[in-house]
Amino acid sequence: MREVDVAVVGAGQAGLSAGYQLRRDGLDFVMFDHSPRPGGAWQYRWPTLTLGKAHRIADLPGMPLGTPDPARPASDVVSEYFDKYEREFGLDVRRPVDVSSVRNLPDGRLQVATSEGEYAVRYLINASGTWEKPFWPRYAGMETFRGRHLHTHDYRGPDGFARKRVVVVGGGASGVQALLEIAEVAAETRWVTRRAPEWVEGPFGEELGRAAVARVDERVRRGLPPGSVVSVTGLMLTDEVKAARASGVLHRLPMFERVTPSGVVWADGTAFDADVILWATGFRASLAHLAPLGLRGPGGGIVMDGTQVADDPRVHLLGYGPSASTIGANRAGRSAARAVRRALRDPVGGGRTGANRGEERPETPGRSGRTEIFPAA
Repeated sequence: MREVDVAVVGAGQAGLSAGYQLRRDGLDFVMFDHSPRPGGAWQYRWPTLTLGKAHRIADLPGMPLGTPDPARPASDVVSEYFDKYEREFGLDVRRPVDVSSVRNLPDGRLQVATSEGEYAVRYLINASGTWEKPFWPRYAGMETFRGRHLHTHDYRGPDGFARKRVVVVGGGASGVQALLEIAEVAAETRWVTRRAPEWVEGPFGEELGRAAVARVDERVRRGLPPGSVVSVTGLMLTDEVKAARASGVLHRLPMFERVTPSGVVWADGTAFDADVILWATGFRASLAHLAPLGLRGPGGGIVMDGTQVADDPRVHLLGYGPSASTIGANRAGRSAARAVRRALRDPVGGGRTGANRGEERPETPGRSGRTEIFPAA
């Protein structure tokens, strides 16, 4: 069993931010990523989602994204950016590596079982994200539908929807973006959401992002389900969106009551025959590998102190609540790494040599608050 002070699981925005700070602080750490190449979940976005259509991508610490061509696919731009970032700061991300479980060791350390072997670590920074766990809601009759159920996890663009009748379920940015593309080639579309969308004028800037993070943070501090940061930002009223609203494409309908073999039916009896139901219903945190630690309480929540699990200070969770955004992810990654450095006290790791050791730099400790996190409803 290989020994290392810190393991980082996941090399998306939060994981790379944590790795950057650990590298600066000279800690002995290893990074694992499930994906075959750099880019986090962005590498899986559909190719017609260009950078100009995506939400603003926050700069990683120490290296701004710059001003890439907004017409390029966001998946390509972010993958190239993350790849350059890993190389620039010497982050030796091991991929593709699956982390199957994290368990307690008798000496107080954690046993991290991976597809490339086992590691004994003192601290774990978990940034495994949500991409591997798409959320499928349950509605009566779903199993009877003769058409195709599709989640945005597997959406690859509008080509497969030509002359189809399509229902898009979900009020987030991904659902709107997919609907705008599909409507151009489909025979007919319907857009349904649980809540009426909140439209917001102006660009999604840093000030709006920070305000959204603060609202999510307030919810989790009160022990409420965090939902997503996107759910509190509203939907941006771009010129394209305004045109789609005027044409009727973005005419929102309430959720249907049930699914039938031929489509969907609302409570008032209105029906729509469909060939495809696209479920743009989001994702849940991928934490199955942490189950042996028993972190969840009776109600399924995990009590947190900042990024740290309150009942197990060896574990930091990134991607919950306020850190489930590009802005929040950067902060959380740095905060977790700094907390680990303080806990280790000896930043050079007792003289061990690690591939990710770097030069220690001073920093000012941040503040953290005790919050309770629950799975999003």
